[in-house]
Amino acid sequence: MTIRILSAIGDPDAARAVSSLLHQLPDAEPAPAVADSTALLAALARAGAQGAEAPAAAGPAAVEGLPEVVLVHERIGPAPALELIREVALRFPAVGVVLITADAGPALFSAAMDAGARGVVGLPLGYDELAARVQAAAQWAAGVRVHLGAGPEAAPGPAGTLVTVTGAKGGVGTTVTAVHLALAARTAGRSVALVDLDLQSGDVASYLDVQFRRSIVDLAGIQDISVRVLQDAVHAHHTGLGLLLAPEEGERGEEVDDRAARQILGALRSRYEVVLVDCGSQMQSANAAAVELADTALLVTTPDVVAVRAAKRQVRLWDRLQIRKAEDTTTVVNRLTRNTEIQPPLVAKATGTQVARTHVPAAFKELQPCVDAGRMQDLDNRSTVKQALGALAAELGLVESPAARQGRGSHRARPTLTGRKRKAIAPGAAPGTATAEGAAGAAPGPADRAGARSGGRFAGRRGPAATGGAGPFDAAGPYEEG
Repeated sequence: MTIRILSAIGDPDAARAVSSLLHQLPDAEPAPAVADSTALLAALARAGAQGAEAPAAAGPAAVEGLPEVVLVHERIGPAPALELIREVALRFPAVGVVLITADAGPALFSAAMDAGARGVVGLPLGYDELAARVQAAAQWAAGVRVHLGAGPEAAPGPAGTLVTVTGAKGGVGTTVTAVHLALAARTAGRSVALVDLDLQSGDVASYLDVQFRRSIVDLAGIQDISVRVLQDAVHAHHTGLGLLLAPEEGERGEEVDDRAARQILGALRSRYEVVLVDCGSQMQSANAAAVELADTALLVTTPDVVAVRAAKRQVRLWDRLQIRKAEDTTTVVNRLTRNTEIQPPLVAKATGTQVARTHVPAAFKELQPCVDAGRMQDLDNRSTVKQALGALAAELGLVESPAARQGRGSHRARPTLTGRKRKAIAPGAAPGTATAEGAAGAAPGPADRAGARSGGRFAGRRGPAATGGAGPFDAAGPYEEG
C-alpha cells in the first residue's frame, strides 16, 4: 500500500530532516512540505477537489486525492498546532494526523488525541518511531475511507491477500503446495511473503535451503511492529520471496499466540501483495487465527480414505470453534492418479467444502531430486506438479498474467495427469472407469477423462498398449505413482 504523506512544517531545517526520514520509509510517497496552516488546509482542499472528479468519490470530502497521513509540527503557524489538527480532523476525517513535538508528555499526548491526532512523535526524530506512527495512521485512514464509501481502489486497511494452506493430516503435501503457490505469485511479479506457522515442525526453510537466525518468535513479544523490525525478521530469499520462518526450537512456538499472529499477519499484509501461510496440520491458536483471517483458506488432502476422513474432521473442528465454515473452505486434491477410486466430487460431498477445479497429479519422481536438495524453486517448468500448482495459483487469483488467464480459458492449457495432450473421445467410444457422479451428468474432471481412455483389460498397465503413447520412461510423459 502506497502511503501519501503531507507535512506542515514551518522551520526549513526541520522540514529537511523530516523529508529525509520520510524518503527512507518503504512504500512512502512524501509530498513537498507546506510552511503554514493556511497552506496545509488549501492543499488538502485542492486534493479533495481533484478526488471529487473521480467517479467513485464519496463521503464528506472526496477521499481519493487526499493523502493518508498529515504531519503537523508543533511550531506551525499562524494557527496553533492543536487547532490545526482539530480543523483537519473535522474537514478531512479520512486523513490520519500525526503531531511532531518536543514535549511528548502525557498532558500534550492527551490534548493531541482529544483534538483528533492519530499519534505523537517526539523530537529529536527517530526512524523507528516515525515509521511506526506513520504506518498506524495510514492503516487507520484506509479503514475510515472504506466506511466513507471510497471506491474499490482505496485500500481497506491491510491491502495484501492472505491465503492459508492447511493439511488434512501430515504428509499430504501442504508445504510443497504453499511454497509453489508463493513462487508462482512471485513469478507473476507480485510481492509475496511466505509464513511458516507450523510452529513445532515447520519445513519451509528445509524446502528452500535457508539458514536463518530470526523467526516468527522474534516478533511475538513486540507490541508495535515497525517496518524496520519486520525487515529484520523476514528473510529475503534470492527468489524474491520474503520468508518468515518457524523457530528452530519447536517448543518456542508456544510464544506465538493468536494475538501475536493477528498482529504479525496484519503487518505483513500492509507490506506485501500476497501473504501465503503454511499452517501445517495441527491446529493451535496462532494458525487458527490465520485461518479465520484468511481471504482464502485451502485444505490439502490426498484421495484416500484416511486423508479424506482427516479433512472432514478438520472442517468440523473449524466449524465447532467458529473459525471457518465448510462452504468458505477450498479443498485441494493432491496426488490424484487415473486409478484413484476416490474422485474430487466424492471429496466435496464428504467434506462439504468447495473443491478446487485444479487437481495436482501424483508424480513424486519429479519432486524427489528438488526435495532431497532442499531447492523446490529449481523444479523443472515441464513438471506436471509445477504446472498444476501454477494453474491452481491462477484459479485462486494469485497469478494475473495473460498467459495464466488464457490457460484458465482453455482446457488444452491445463496440466494433465500424464503430461500428454488430451484427445477428444466420441460418446460411447470405449468403456471407461468414470465415477458415478460423472455418469449422473457431472462434468468429468481430468482423472475421469484419463480413466475413460484406460478401460478394458489394460486398465492397470502402463506403456504403449495401455496409453496409446510412449512408455513410462518417455520424457514427454513423466512417471506417475499409481
